[in-house]
Amino acid sequence: VQLVESGGGLVQPGGSLRLSCAASGRIFSINAMGWFRQAPGKEREFVAAISWDGGSAYYAGSVKGRFTVSRDNAKNTVYLQMNTLQPEDTADYYCARLYSGIPWGQRTTVPGSYDSWGQGTQVTVSE
Repeated sequence: VQLVESGGGLVQPGGSLRLSCAASGRIFSINAMGWFRQAPGKEREFVAAISWDGGSAYYAGSVKGRFTVSRDNAKNTVYLQMNTLQPEDTADYYCARLYSGIPWGQRTTVPGSYDSWGQGTQVTVSE
């Protein structure tokens, strides 16, 4: 599967952005999907994940209550709505597909559990 993120940009603190991740290639709807981010000089960290049917989601503590992950399987797209953005949210954001063999809820926050990654989209939160 090929994943392409979009929607990043520059936003002021307190602002919002919605990231999109469009998938093509192999069937999209049967896999859970995740969002990760990586700031300069830091390791890639888990942000959010959503089950194959959109019925369940996990969030990192730092974004819970501010970010919402969703998906539209008919459009082969997963979204990350980011509200109340703060400078510490500045990073490159990546979407990824969870390995089919990993049950939902197990190792969902671990980057190594994902087998396909997009190229990333940059989010900068600054005055």
